[in-house]
Amino acid sequence: MELGGNIVLEGFDDLDNTTLIVIKKVVGNYGRNISEKKPFKKLILTYKKPKIEVVLELENKQIKEHAEHENLFFSINEALSNVIKKVK
Repeated sequence: MELGGNIVLEGFDDLDNTTLIVIKKVVGNYGRNISEKKPFKKLILTYKKPKIEVVLELENKQIKEHAEHENLFFSINEALSNVIKKVK
């Protein structure tokens, strides 16, 4: 599922609609924050229960992070926060 063209969510199809709406908002906000620091080609979040993997594709490099918690929102927050710390 694509959000805004350069953000992709994979493996989130089985979640209920309410949870998915919140995830889209959270990921969209992180995507905006990342793009303000550095424009990116693609931000891909992959969910394989209970693990989240984030891949950020910049012009000349790729940043990968992952997190694993029982709470999906904690995983997303941790992985995307770590990506933001690495973007310069």
